[in-house]
Amino acid sequence: MASAHDHSSTHIEDGHAVSADPIIVKSRWHVPVQVLGTALAILGYALGHMHGGREFRHSNVHSKFASPISLLLFLQILMGIYLKLHLEKGINGKIRRFVKIGHGIVGKALPVLSWTQMLFGGITALGFCQGDHVGQCLAHFIMGSAFIAYGILLTLLLLVGQLWLRRTGRSQEFFDSAVIAAWGVVNTFTEHRWGTEWVKNDWQHTTMGIVWWAAGLAGIWLSRDRDGRPQRNFIPGFVLLITGWAMSAHPQELMISAETHKMFGYTLMAAGVTRIIEISFVLRDRPGSSENGRETTSFQYVPVFLLYASGFLFMGATEEQMALVASSGMDHVAYILILYSLAFLLFLFVNVLLGVYDRNAAPTPPPKEVANGRLGPRINGNVPVRDAQEFELEGLMSDDEDARPLRDDDSALNSPSTVGKNSDGVAH
Repeated sequence: MASAHDHSSTHIEDGHAVSADPIIVKSRWHVPVQVLGTALAILGYALGHMHGGREFRHSNVHSKFASPISLLLFLQILMGIYLKLHLEKGINGKIRRFVKIGHGIVGKALPVLSWTQMLFGGITALGFCQGDHVGQCLAHFIMGSAFIAYGILLTLLLLVGQLWLRRTGRSQEFFDSAVIAAWGVVNTFTEHRWGTEWVKNDWQHTTMGIVWWAAGLAGIWLSRDRDGRPQRNFIPGFVLLITGWAMSAHPQELMISAETHKMFGYTLMAAGVTRIIEISFVLRDRPGSSENGRETTSFQYVPVFLLYASGFLFMGATEEQMALVASSGMDHVAYILILYSLAFLLFLFVNVLLGVYDRNAAPTPPPKEVANGRLGPRINGNVPVRDAQEFELEGLMSDDEDARPLRDDDSALNSPSTVGKNSDGVAH
């Protein structure tokens, strides 16, 4: 990310938009954070064997998963130490390449595995997801985690991945639609126990899977225009919208469960609608808000956060959780607000981590342009019209004025945007 790191274009080859440097470079905080995380993991592992109170069966899933994840953490430490020694001569020169790949794979897998272990911890502590409840728990926790993961990935792309996405030569909707299609195929053949009688929920889950793979294939096709260039489309947002509508009408036995599912559906519908608005009207089918990949609009955070909230709402709506909340005397409003609070905390946590990384990777960000004393989103690189007077005068500008030769200070304004030209003409 040439602009994000040193704000220079000296390493960009002719005919290319970005340099060949890696999208993310190792931060100076890499080793200290790894050491701190390892220390906390060891402390947690020790405390997990020293508690009193409630007893658990040794065969519980949280206990079983602790050993392999601890082994991976130990291997990650060993590989990190080996790479830190910079042994590159002789056989080490051949081994180092594979160790580096393994270190990267394990490092990327550990956050997902750690999230899974935390969910297993909560399930085990409450004694949930046993017997006939296993299937429903898997559906809720996998799908809910998928929505949260989708939100985290969109946050990454929004804040630090816009230039990388352009470098791939594909639109974001291509990747979204491909995952939607694959997930739909899985749902189509796994949501019903084949050979048994069909029930209402089986019909809904299976047909939802069919919609997903059908819409996903359409989204993949629409992700390129007739000339083969990347193109934005509405399909992933519409899939979220139709899925939310279906889930809001999902039949439930308990009132609090029906209200929680309904709120989940409404939140997912809102995520889909705002995603379509973002692509079609806020960005107007462009890949991002600015050419340098650093500018974002406040509206772009709305569908991202709603995906976090949707994930927590769906994970918190299993049969056993609903029965527990109903017996506690808490109403659905308080419970939903708690789930939204958790979504805000995770949303904050992800943004803080990305903010810390971005500030260390780009310690001297370029100054932002100010129009009428305000910072605002850019339209094709220009600050949009802010004053009502300028907005009114915009329509009075003649075609002759729009077609006037560019002066030296206008040379940078080569955008076809009418708003950008007229606002510049008024300012002069």
